[in-house]
Amino acid sequence: MKAEKPSFPLNAWYAAAYDVEVGRKLLARTICKQKVVMFRKTDGHVAVLEDACWHRLLPLSMGSLNGDELTCGYHGLVYNAQGRCTHMPSQQTLNPSACVRSFPVVEKHRFVWIWPGDPAKADPALVPDMHWNDDPAWTGDGKLITVKCDYRLVVDNLMDLTHETFVHGSSIGQRAVAEAPFVATHGDRTATVTRWMENIDAPPFWAGQIEQARGYRGKVDRWQIITFEAPCTVNIDVGVAEAGSGAPPKDGRPGDRSQGVNGYVLNTVTPETDGSCHYFWAFARNYCLGEQRLTHQLREGVAGIFREDECVLEAQQIAIDEHPDHQFYNLNIDAGSMWARRLIDGLVARETSSAPVIPVRRTA
Repeated sequence: MKAEKPSFPLNAWYAAAYDVEVGRKLLARTICKQKVVMFRKTDGHVAVLEDACWHRLLPLSMGSLNGDELTCGYHGLVYNAQGRCTHMPSQQTLNPSACVRSFPVVEKHRFVWIWPGDPAKADPALVPDMHWNDDPAWTGDGKLITVKCDYRLVVDNLMDLTHETFVHGSSIGQRAVAEAPFVATHGDRTATVTRWMENIDAPPFWAGQIEQARGYRGKVDRWQIITFEAPCTVNIDVGVAEAGSGAPPKDGRPGDRSQGVNGYVLNTVTPETDGSCHYFWAFARNYCLGEQRLTHQLREGVAGIFREDECVLEAQQIAIDEHPDHQFYNLNIDAGSMWARRLIDGLVARETSSAPVIPVRRTA
């Protein structure tokens, strides 16, 4: 049987949870087809272990946490935060092979990140930059969606915001998005799509934001600057400013956004299985920082927008599964997503040709 080509690299940091999700209760999740269990130790740091007891493979998430040790709920084997078995009932001698895999973990930008690949390559400096999520100059909130689709379909969706016109017409979409020119660029691990729409009517969402924050009604200059970082993080610089106020950059100089409202849509997508993914998102803003009510309204409003995307993406995945031999056609608007996929494919190719095999128990 021909081996299936992997769709994601393992040597990368993937968001496994929001930091507030991980506490003194065991949290089970599937990350890159690997079942893991997470918990917060008594010193506040997070531990992540393979969610399968060495003895009879019962999920350790069905056990109990005592101090910094996890007791299997079947036969009572005890594991420390490094995955080493420290106690076996009715035995004084421990089998030296009795351990489960532990994963490198970093908490940063309000997320718990884990590295499912070679632990020797787990450099914390490689965690994607999503600092807007906890920068005091910005405020916001987000959620987790588990979407029944290949994670790359979410990346495609985020890299081409033309779909806003047709999927999100009642909130952020408008014809100007679909018709505006854009510039797509790329580097070794990043791809960027930049789109400016000058002297246009603001869509309902942004019209409400600039009126509330600046008291302005009228034509706006709107921007969308999408930055992808391989393998699966997309940060989108978005906003509107009073038309003609100088927001668009000119002659290599940055624009003046002081008469506008600026947000960042922060997205990082973690493969769960080949046909599902964990989609972590947040919306951060740099205006009306102390208005918690607005933070809540924006989180729920953006959640409604992303539910529209979820419906489209899951329907698309069903159609792909029904047409396994179909080849996608690419349009000009797909330039950003095409570069993102090439960067992902490059990471996978380099890893599968040179990296050591990390033994894991995978889900189907």
